[in-house]
Amino acid sequence: MSEYIVVIFGATGDLAKRKLIPALYHLIEKYDVQNFCIIGGAFDNTSAQEILKKVKAHILPTDEKRWQYFESRFFYHHIDFKHEADYTSFKREIDNCKNRLNLHSGNTLIYFATASYFFTDITTYIAKTEIAKRTTSSNSPWTRLIYEKPFGHNLLSAHAINNAISQYFNEDQIYRIDHYLTKELVGNIALVRFTNLVFEPLWNNRYIDNVQIILSEHEGIGSRGQYYDHFGATSDVMQNHMLELLALIAMETPKTLYGNHVRDERAHVLQKVEVVDSFYGQYQGYTDEPFVDKTSTTETFTAAFLRIDNPRWAGVPFYLKTGKCLSKKETTIHIKFKSVDCLLTTCSMSANVLTIEITPKAGFSLRLNAKKPGEAHEVTPITMDFCHSCIFGQLDEKAYETLLEGIIRGEQSVSVRFDEIEYAWKIIDRLKEGKHDLFPYSCGSEGPKEIELFNKKHGIRWLS
Repeated sequence: MSEYIVVIFGATGDLAKRKLIPALYHLIEKYDVQNFCIIGGAFDNTSAQEILKKVKAHILPTDEKRWQYFESRFFYHHIDFKHEADYTSFKREIDNCKNRLNLHSGNTLIYFATASYFFTDITTYIAKTEIAKRTTSSNSPWTRLIYEKPFGHNLLSAHAINNAISQYFNEDQIYRIDHYLTKELVGNIALVRFTNLVFEPLWNNRYIDNVQIILSEHEGIGSRGQYYDHFGATSDVMQNHMLELLALIAMETPKTLYGNHVRDERAHVLQKVEVVDSFYGQYQGYTDEPFVDKTSTTETFTAAFLRIDNPRWAGVPFYLKTGKCLSKKETTIHIKFKSVDCLLTTCSMSANVLTIEITPKAGFSLRLNAKKPGEAHEVTPITMDFCHSCIFGQLDEKAYETLLEGIIRGEQSVSVRFDEIEYAWKIIDRLKEGKHDLFPYSCGSEGPKEIELFNKKHGIRWLS
């Protein structure tokens, strides 16, 4: 981490101000990096000072001397992402920065913190103006391009973006990011499974009854109406976060937990996912939100019943559920094991359940059966808990530091390869095929009441 240039397209957005720039500051502080230059670009007529004034609130406490040094190496340049001529002047700003600060390595990080419909234009124009170049050898200075999710809005748009990328850059330069994969506990899922003999032999259709992945949000869409109304719950979080969690849970043992070994196995899972059924809802008042079409049929709640067509998971249901404006905020994975044969006179035993809670309280719990004190044969469920955040603290605030540090090192397991994205969009496109009923639900509820019919139809008993 000795010397590099960072370019942030979309530098005035919330992602840059709340996550990316603070993460860069902390990384530079952590490694005492002296030779760097950060250049932001966006539509807004603003300045580097104005941007950093808003950023500083997310970095407290700040060493003032270090902050002033950081400020002196942060620049902003107005750019219209759709006008090629603007990239020529942006390139001059980068060259001036290199010359002023005496940066010679050429190592460059380019972050696309913009809406995905700008990805193709930006990719094309930075190549044509040589802001970024295809890497020609391992000895060349590296250029790494980071695309923040979502990668397109369907399979067709994802292909268009990827075609532009592959025309100008090598795949090993590309990082398609789902920040969920950088969450500390998500990274722990594979370790818990593959390093504990108590789990790995049971991780198959002989012992597992079903898998549930639940991502509930308490808030509505807020000011994101313009974006959200084009995506909906299915494309916004199920396509990336939830299907990536499914792939991590279901993948075969990789050769290592690094690079393409993990990405190969995630892709193999997603390629084999089959859609059985789905259910959709919309919270009452959604069409009154700012920038939302008054006649919108965009879903804010989705439940999906999936299967994986391979020997390990044949016949095991995977249930996914997500929604906005629900009773609570949580991201949880429940792995429910099959019940044992009853050897007692009373057979009211609960199934064992491994629960992986990602938010709000990161941790694992395992529900077991034990003898009820004072009773000869009465069984009661008990829970063994591991509270990750209680022991190690809240680490998700460092997710983007972990992400950027990994990319600077060239670690691609934090990146989603295009075939993974392609398979995920195929699943989403199949979910959305045809006409679907859209059921209303009130904010603060568990979702549409009609989901009970969907649950009964498929024998689903949600665990949260």
